[in-house]
Amino acid sequence: MSKYALIILDAAKEDIIDLSNTIRFEYKSPATAVKYLRGLYKEINRLMNNAEPFPLQTHQYFLQYGVKVRRLNYKKMTIIYTIINSTVYIQRVVPASTITGL
Repeated sequence: MSKYALIILDAAKEDIIDLSNTIRFEYKSPATAVKYLRGLYKEINRLMNNAEPFPLQTHQYFLQYGVKVRRLNYKKMTIIYTIINSTVYIQRVVPASTITGL
């Protein structure tokens, strides 16, 4: 049984669609896109049972998503999320290289 409900916000859904399109069309690798997204969603779904161990992020970049922001990395992507009550909100899924000043 899951400890947390999971909600992927619209901005994160768009990020995932953009990622998929980049892999499929720019890199011309649709099979890789499917495999990568399966792994990404598996990592996101892991948060339903184990979201709190990841440290709070205090860097200025993350504060735009609220105060108790956490991050989880999957390969070269960063999953930015918050926990409110017993719900995990996936805020964004961005390339880790775009997070400046870390």
